[in-house]
Amino acid sequence: MMARLKTLFDPLVRLLLLAIVLASIVPVTGENRAIARVISDCAIFLLFLLNGLRLPRQQVLKGIRNARFLLPLIVWVFGVMGLAGWGLSRIGEGVLPSTVALGLLFLGLLPSTVQSATAYSSIAGGNVAASVVAAAVINMLGVFITAPLLSLAAGGDVGIDLAGLQRIALILLLPFAIGQLLQTRLGDIIASNRAFISWADRGAISIAVYVAFSAAVEQGLWTLVSLPAWGWLAALIGVFLSLGFAGSWLAGGALRLERGDRIAFLFAGAQKSIALGAPLATVLFPPATAGLVLLPVLAYHLLQMIISAPIAQRLNPSGEYS
Repeated sequence: MMARLKTLFDPLVRLLLLAIVLASIVPVTGENRAIARVISDCAIFLLFLLNGLRLPRQQVLKGIRNARFLLPLIVWVFGVMGLAGWGLSRIGEGVLPSTVALGLLFLGLLPSTVQSATAYSSIAGGNVAASVVAAAVINMLGVFITAPLLSLAAGGDVGIDLAGLQRIALILLLPFAIGQLLQTRLGDIIASNRAFISWADRGAISIAVYVAFSAAVEQGLWTLVSLPAWGWLAALIGVFLSLGFAGSWLAGGALRLERGDRIAFLFAGAQKSIALGAPLATVLFPPATAGLVLLPVLAYHLLQMIISAPIAQRLNPSGEYS
């Protein structure tokens, strides 16, 4: 119980909840919307620049060679979870606003978290090195393949035109590439200022969520989603969580992974990244649409953190971290 309460006070969770509350009370409207969009784009640019600076290329290359662990995980994260998201979105179309239902598909196609998946893998006594590398590689892949997979799976509901591709290239790929190029020069500075970088990450994600939710609130977010629809969304997210955590654990067993690798597979396979989800939604969708698409992602992110703590402690009752 204490672990769950502690999770609710995680800095990113608090900032996301604050962003949603502020967007509901004082949303960005009118002429200020364009200024807020520019600020959000700059924050996302900074986020991916920092990601490029702190992701060691040597770790990525080393992780790619562990094909027995990495390849099934990639298939699970983007293939199996993507199909689950597609199936739940089809169910959601009958009981949820169409844009919220689309968010379930978007959620399924997102890559793993990096920080929390690694942290919980460590608490559970898993293979932390494999977890770090796998999450890093999958996030890098997610920048390139989540959007095309979403466009393919959603059919006519999501079309990525030239302007959309340019935004992805300029706001996500370009800063990441610059960060990788400057890594040898600035990597040590980034490593020695982890606390500041961590808060910069959280701030960028929260700004993207605030801007997206402001537009959604202006369009009537809290009246568009009825009370029964909230109940259906909670139920579908619950099913998604069960599939993610139970399925990834069983998949790791079916692959006959060693226990440490199986634990790493569990958290990297079940957790979904708000760090990529929020920026990518604001790039792919108009602001009002992005806020609704992010509803399932935000709900899943909060709940995955709440249930991950007791699961990790159950897997490692000794309490000795990796």
